[in-house]
Amino acid sequence: MKNKLHQLFAVIGLAISALAFSIPAHAQLRIETSGVGASQIPIAIAGFSNENLAPQQVTAIIKSDLEHSGMFKIIDTGDVISEATQVNLPDWKARGADALVIGSVQRLADGRFDVRYRLLDTVKSAQLSALAMAAAPQYTRVTAHKIADDIYEKLIGARGSFATRIAYIIKSGKEYRLEVADSDGEGVQVALRSNEPIISPAWSPDGTKVAYVSFEAKKPVVYVQNLITKQRIVVANYKGSNSAPSWSPDGSKLAIALARDGLTQVYVVNSDGGNLRRLTNTNGIDTEPQYSADGQSIYFTSDRSGGPQIYKMNANGGEAQRVTFSGSYNISPRIAPDGKTLAYISQRGGRFQLYAMDLSNNQEQRLSDTVKDESPSFSPNGKYIMYATESGRRGSLAVVSVDGRVKQRLTMQAGDIREPTWGPFMK
Repeated sequence: MKNKLHQLFAVIGLAISALAFSIPAHAQLRIETSGVGASQIPIAIAGFSNENLAPQQVTAIIKSDLEHSGMFKIIDTGDVISEATQVNLPDWKARGADALVIGSVQRLADGRFDVRYRLLDTVKSAQLSALAMAAAPQYTRVTAHKIADDIYEKLIGARGSFATRIAYIIKSGKEYRLEVADSDGEGVQVALRSNEPIISPAWSPDGTKVAYVSFEAKKPVVYVQNLITKQRIVVANYKGSNSAPSWSPDGSKLAIALARDGLTQVYVVNSDGGNLRRLTNTNGIDTEPQYSADGQSIYFTSDRSGGPQIYKMNANGGEAQRVTFSGSYNISPRIAPDGKTLAYISQRGGRFQLYAMDLSNNQEQRLSDTVKDESPSFSPNGKYIMYATESGRRGSLAVVSVDGRVKQRLTMQAGDIREPTWGPFMK
């Protein structure tokens, strides 16, 4: 448990961009969690005073976030305790809680809600953190997620990612939809509808845009869509296949896979579609490029050795080094935000499953026990990997902690859901 003590409330204005979508979705994801972290922190979360004034119950969202992380044991309490209350922390320690969360909600004259909270260490009888956030009613969920993020960071020592968003593709009947949702599957909004397939969504580093491939022109074309203005541009519409966009860490470029000159090869293009440059020139198929976290390297899939394997090259091209050697089929490379772990899909024994490799020693670990996994994506704090899998011949999403201990399944009653991508931390 971190001991950093915050004595004063940090007044934070919620500068969350209004993602101006116009069409709400009708179904939402539901999360089932199995497994727990190596050790769970017992935490009591009291009801916030007057939280019934807000559109949504703040403490319920905080509890759900922390519980689904697998890192906390939530201690039920029927108490309602304002952050201004003087509490007897030894009493809470005697009830089994190592930490206590208390808070309040107030409606401000301008219609916003002022949410305040304190995180208390019952073992050391000390305050660990306190926040006060004033936000419009529609941002009640974001406020609760930010409190959960703060609790996670103070108690686990890593930044929480509950206030981030995810994107994925839904196929419902003949319709394909690119949807964006909170990291817990709530707050679903539709960014694009089409009667033709949509694939390979990828968030821009600032979380305001999504690149994707749409077949609406009866061929694969790479687009970049601004999620705030809803405007979009064509980034790649060359002869043959245009696919697999991946943003550079600074958001200025996209690595893409093009078949314009024959076999599919890796190219890089400015995010406005200009200055196309070819990076690979081989007799194999090179595809699925992914920038490393520092932007210095690009990982990609190639069959140059006779079967699909993952390779790494300089971000400006040049000679590539093979990274994966176990198994004859390794695809879909994704690099953790700290650059230390490679996630990928490997086919072994007829199963397509999620693996992670420690790049310092090349030790790999199988993280899933399903059979048709695809499209891994790291959470921005690097603690979890979301991926698509199949359940009852219908696509669903799953999340696993990088140590494999905690697993979540995100399901939707109707629709085939695939190709998840986890968005960045929002400023």
